[in-house]
Amino acid sequence: MSACSRPTARLSRSSRLGTGATTDLLRVALAVPFCRSGVLKWDGFLELSNTAVTLFSDEFMLHLPGGPYHYPTPTVIAFLSGCGEILFPILLVLGLGTRFAALGLLLMTVIVELTVPDGWPVHITWAAMALAIMAYGPGRASLDHLVANLWSCRTNSALGN
Repeated sequence: MSACSRPTARLSRSSRLGTGATTDLLRVALAVPFCRSGVLKWDGFLELSNTAVTLFSDEFMLHLPGGPYHYPTPTVIAFLSGCGEILFPILLVLGLGTRFAALGLLLMTVIVELTVPDGWPVHITWAAMALAIMAYGPGRASLDHLVANLWSCRTNSALGN
């Protein structure tokens, strides 16, 4: 390696480490509000709380053009919402299926924004975090990263490299 390329290599390595630490932090930061909301929707294992169903049947409305409209099948929507608010944050924190989990929370954020349009300052930060995770990946402290490294080693050894 030439003397000119060493600083560039060092800078490249440090920027990768910074991106990894940043995405690790973003994963946790995005997971927390959704998980906290999801926990409140359940009374037990796969047992929705009455409050969750009431919120989706009486309180929450979709603010679409010509509306607002009540949610269709509020019990099903509450169940799916509660499942997503628990499953996607767990996947994010573990860093497993990270981009898929971030996409799921991005889509949930869109629905939340349509339900509570005045909350856009918070919702836009959730959307930005989800998009950053989708763009930059899971980070080094993730199961996705571990699986990718194991797969790469296995592929290289199979090819004789």
